[in-house]
Amino acid sequence: MAAAECPSCGAMLEVGRKPKIGQTVRCFDCDTRLEIVWLDPVELDWPAEEYEMDYEEEEDW
Repeated sequence: MAAAECPSCGAMLEVGRKPKIGQTVRCFDCDTRLEIVWLDPVELDWPAEEYEMDYEEEEDW
């Protein structure tokens, strides 16, 4: 079973036997939705559309 560290809280998450780039998972410790962005080793990041929404909201200032 593959595992990766949550970038929000540092908890280790199991991501399944055959993780795929773009697959989303949820951290049970901090309830953050994350996306698999790399496979060797498995790395998680916040989904791109959430970054884009945050950036667009900041531009409205």
